[in-house]
Amino acid sequence: MWLLVNVILILWASCSHGQETCDMPVFVNARLKSGGTRFQLNDQLDFECYDGYESRHGRSMGSIVCSNSGWSDIPMCYESNCRIPQIEKYLIVEPKKEKYKVGDVLKFSCREGLTRVGPDSVQCYYFGWSPNFPTCKELVKSCGTPPQLTNGAVNETKKEKYEHDEVVDYVCNPGFLMKGPNKIQCVDGIWTTLPLCIEARTCGNTPGLAYGYALGSSAPPYHHGDSLEFNCKETFTLTGYRSVTCVGGKWTQLPQCVATNHSGKCKFSQLSGNEVVEFDHNTSISYKCRRRLEYKYSVCINGRWDPEVACPELQTQSCPPPPQIPNAQDMTTTVNYQDGGKISILCQEDYVIQDSEEVVCKGGRWQSIPRCVEKIPCSQPPHIEHGIMRASNSSEEREETFNSSLYVHGTKLSYICKDGFRISGEDGITCYMGKWSSPPCCVGEDNISGPWYDE
Repeated sequence: MWLLVNVILILWASCSHGQETCDMPVFVNARLKSGGTRFQLNDQLDFECYDGYESRHGRSMGSIVCSNSGWSDIPMCYESNCRIPQIEKYLIVEPKKEKYKVGDVLKFSCREGLTRVGPDSVQCYYFGWSPNFPTCKELVKSCGTPPQLTNGAVNETKKEKYEHDEVVDYVCNPGFLMKGPNKIQCVDGIWTTLPLCIEARTCGNTPGLAYGYALGSSAPPYHHGDSLEFNCKETFTLTGYRSVTCVGGKWTQLPQCVATNHSGKCKFSQLSGNEVVEFDHNTSISYKCRRRLEYKYSVCINGRWDPEVACPELQTQSCPPPPQIPNAQDMTTTVNYQDGGKISILCQEDYVIQDSEEVVCKGGRWQSIPRCVEKIPCSQPPHIEHGIMRASNSSEEREETFNSSLYVHGTKLSYICKDGFRISGEDGITCYMGKWSSPPCCVGEDNISGPWYDE
């Protein structure tokens, strides 16, 4: 009994940070940005606003702090709006309203005898209208041969002359990824902006899966397009996609291994009646929507259907030209996209993308709008008891200043423990937007305890 108490005390002394805590707050038009369910005194909770909302300071994100009296504020966001700027007299705008919410779409046409130069529709985003409003002209010019794309090519036979509003498709060479719209358009004698074809980066080591393992994986590095399959240990069930793929230097989302007796069930409602049927995890179903001939398929993954069981309307709407996101590479275009279309976003240098890396056309509107935010360096990494920082030989990982040492966004550092102690949890930390991830603990092996003095 004394041995068990001694071990518990050692672990508590190594990893505890006090007793004062705050519970998860109630969010209003916002969601949690960082992980965790309980927070220690002085911990900061970061939250982000839903699309179409902003903080009281007009930003997409906010933060509150856990204090002795509770949270410093309510994590709340407010509906954001767009205003219509001054419009030339020959341009017709629909619909006309006093206030436009994020997600609203404006459609344009010109008075008889004039030609529209620019997009036929624009959308309201958290940063305003995009793309820019069109104009109306009496005469428009044609374009010559479309420009050459570095590491890519036109996906059709070229012509010597293209009329106003004609569109050309591009593809990237093998081993390259496209960033920006894959289409350009002739607009009054000028082609819209070309996309970029960037070299696809390789992925590092085989990703680790708790309570699972990779099946017959080859040795790293892994190239763009390579896939790995995973399985779970006994008494655990795999949830999510069984395989992951290296895409542009990053692995797609890993599955999870959950205890078999904790796997959730999925519900399915018959449209012809009120009966609700439950299906076990990993069960596949096929179903057919009304007025449709083809069958659709879905799999129950830990309480959720993947893909979602849905019967959308037969009619689909095209989306306005995609937005020019602030601090992203120039992707100005006037081309509309069909429902389901996706465009990959590339941020400017010294900026990092947050949320999804793609915008998606759905229901006549662009959704999953990411943000390009400036990279924030981290200060000195946290010290851990009974451990030291592993030395790094990378000169690029640290940026020296006159007052302190800064570590650039994305820097990864690892710890090692003193003899007689071992790492509890991941051995490394990562600098993300000015903050280090939670450091590990060094816990005693075989109940070895005692003071450690720095040499």
